[in-house]
Amino acid sequence: MSLTLSLDFQFTTSVDKLWSALTDASKLAKWIADNDFQPVVGHRFQFRMPPRNGWNGIIEGEVLLVEEPHRLSYTLESGEKHTVTLTLQDLGDGKVNLHLEQTGIGNEQGLQGARWGWTNWCGQLAKLLEP
Repeated sequence: MSLTLSLDFQFTTSVDKLWSALTDASKLAKWIADNDFQPVVGHRFQFRMPPRNGWNGIIEGEVLLVEEPHRLSYTLESGEKHTVTLTLQDLGDGKVNLHLEQTGIGNEQGLQGARWGWTNWCGQLAKLLEP
């Protein structure tokens, strides 16, 4: 049995600016990690973080779905293979909701680690999107 993480974040920005922050490699590097991401279905990419505690710092991924500018899905693999789906919704008044769903998480510790990671990263994303 695998677990699913489901989170929502609201940002003061436009859908286009949030989409760019989610798909542009140079912007992803500012809020997640150095990477070679491209929003092209089938593209294989890496997020490269500093190695620590016996982990090489590499997260492998593959883009599964690109529906610009509202939906993006890709795998993330570093031990377990997870699928992340990001859905953007314009809330009006300059607000955009980012719904994040990460499936395939093997245990509660992994679920809490993913929750901590995405919450931390989306805090950095909010700073990147500040006017």
